Amino acid sequence: MTPEVLDTREAAAYVRLSKPTLERLRLTGDGPCYAKMGKAVRYRRADLDAWLASRLIRSTSEAA
Repeated sequence: MTPEVLDTREAAAYVRLSKPTLERLRLTGDGPCYAKMGKAVRYRRADLDAWLASRLIRSTSEAA
């Protein structure tokens, strides 16, 4: 069973992005919601799934 709370490396692997890409998305505010606990950053699996779902498009003519 996989954990419901993931660190940045695990979250990046889950959404199939590189860790630096996920960090950049966090910096720009374009990435999934996350929690800060001191210096630690954690992602909930449900928030990653919601972020992926919010980025679905049906055709190349739709704005990304």
